[in-house]
Amino acid sequence: MNVDTAPTTGHLGPARHFGIRLSATARGARLARHMSAGQLASWGWPYDSEANRTAALLVAELATNAVMHGRVPGRDFGLRLTLCPEDATLRIELTDARPDVRPPAPGTLQAAASDTESGRGLLLVEALASHWGTTGADPYTKTVWCELPLRSA
Repeated sequence: MNVDTAPTTGHLGPARHFGIRLSATARGARLARHMSAGQLASWGWPYDSEANRTAALLVAELATNAVMHGRVPGRDFGLRLTLCPEDATLRIELTDARPDVRPPAPGTLQAAASDTESGRGLLLVEALASHWGTTGADPYTKTVWCELPLRSA
C-alpha cells in the first residue's frame, strides 16, 4: 500500500487529504471502505455518525466498481479523500486502470431490473452525493468521484 496526498480543486481554504493505492481485489475494496471510515473518524466524524456511514457506503460502491469494471491484472486502484473544512464537503475519488470503460453520465442512469443482483451502485451514489462524475487526467486511468456534504459530528 502506498499512501500519498492529493491536491484539491474547486474549494478555497485549507483542506485535509488522504490517498492510498490498493489491490484491485475484493479485499482492496473492503480495505478502502474501512480506511475511509477510519480517516473520517480521525477528522471528527465518528464511525457511528450518519456522515461516516454514508461516506463509507459511497466508497464501497465506487471501490467495488473499480474492482469489477476497472480492473487490469497487475494494476492497483487509488482512493483519494479530500475534506474541505470551510464547507464540510468530502470529495471521494476512486481511480482505476480502465479509461475505456466509463459509467453512464450523471442524470442518465437507468434503474436495474428487479431480478438482477447488481446495477444499483451508481444509483445510490447519485442519490446520496451532491455531485458525481468521471474524469480522465491521462490516457491510462479514469477517476470516478463524488462529493458529500457532511453534517456536524
